[in-house]
Amino acid sequence: MMEKLNKHTGPLKILRFVTALAASTVAVSSVGQSLQVVTPESAGFSSTGLGAVSANLQQHIDDGDIAGVVAAVARDGKLAYFEALGRLDIEQQKPMPKDALFRIYSMTRQITSTAVLQLYEAGKFELDDPIQKYLPEFSDQRVLMDPDGTDVSQSRTRLGDITVLHLLTHTSGLGSRSSTLYREQQVRDKNYSLDEMVSKAATVPLFHDPGTAFRYGIHATILGKLIEVWSGMPLDTYLERNIFDPLAMNSTVFWSENKDADRLAELYRPIEGQLTPHRIEAVSWTSRPRLLEGGVGLLSSVGDFLRFSQMILNKGELDGHRILSEDTALLIYENAVPDQAMPIGERSYWAGSGWTLGGFNLVMDPSAYSFPVSAGAIWWDGSAGTRYFIDSSQGIITVIMAQVSPSRGGGFREDFTRLVDAALIERR
Repeated sequence: MMEKLNKHTGPLKILRFVTALAASTVAVSSVGQSLQVVTPESAGFSSTGLGAVSANLQQHIDDGDIAGVVAAVARDGKLAYFEALGRLDIEQQKPMPKDALFRIYSMTRQITSTAVLQLYEAGKFELDDPIQKYLPEFSDQRVLMDPDGTDVSQSRTRLGDITVLHLLTHTSGLGSRSSTLYREQQVRDKNYSLDEMVSKAATVPLFHDPGTAFRYGIHATILGKLIEVWSGMPLDTYLERNIFDPLAMNSTVFWSENKDADRLAELYRPIEGQLTPHRIEAVSWTSRPRLLEGGVGLLSSVGDFLRFSQMILNKGELDGHRILSEDTALLIYENAVPDQAMPIGERSYWAGSGWTLGGFNLVMDPSAYSFPVSAGAIWWDGSAGTRYFIDSSQGIITVIMAQVSPSRGGGFREDFTRLVDAALIERR
């Protein structure tokens, strides 16, 4: 990996990007953010180090790992780095704008979880409420005899009920939308309504009893339906009124249309060494889908996620708008997975992680990670090449978005994290 990093950060490229970076900090458009733009050094970063970040990302573009990228670094509410590189659309030769829209997939979950915590504060439910209290179709859901099998006729009576807490922590027994079982049973389809998907999920046996194991899955989509039940509003309306509008997240939507569609980044897949346009979903992102998913359904921008992340870092408030009480916001930094379901994984970063009520992965053991992270940092990513971190110990937010499937893209996100960390010259 060091050989690749050195190759991607030659001195001439670093110099070129340091110059560009200095120019970009003078005037940055208000792309969904009101963070003060500062020089890297005033935020504790090296301009040369952040120049290496840009040079590395450009090399990933030149190597055909990704078509383009938007990335940002903020510290203590000040924007130290904000770059757009490469192409929004290769075929049309559109340059990548800073306000590009990206399919964020699982980065939708934290927004949905924030909405759930708002309604918890409002007294609409208790965390230990069985979800069948609000969604009766889950009352008689059974459990697979073999959690690795797909024979739904081989099931047993469930021990215990799924609670709201189980949904927030991926310990309900529900599974992933991409699991063999769910694909065979057609649990998730963008042509379904939310009600139809919820009903489908309730008819298929659970993988395990609620509260006994962590299994990453469709939980936030079920939470999206509960938001509708508790609030009496459609999911998109609730999010717009209570999160997007107060935070001025004007680029976070379930679909793009008209002029917004022109800034939706093309999604690519590498095929025989060439980035080729690719569709993960059969349903277009430029018209209203039937299924509005609280788990994987949103489009957003780097600027909007800077604002959302700053609200989380500020313990629930941004620009005078309080989204969550401070006490509730602090829960977003705590592991909420029951002891019985820990650890949440056995390999790589999963072995060193927990999961919070805010829908975030929590770094509990940094040594389990292949890139530098702080204990207590919260983060997550999306399956089309997006990722963000909120590190309260350093006051740092990083957001990076590209569109590639599979999402690895030559490791561009990991390189970004390593090089941003290397550029940090004032640690706390």
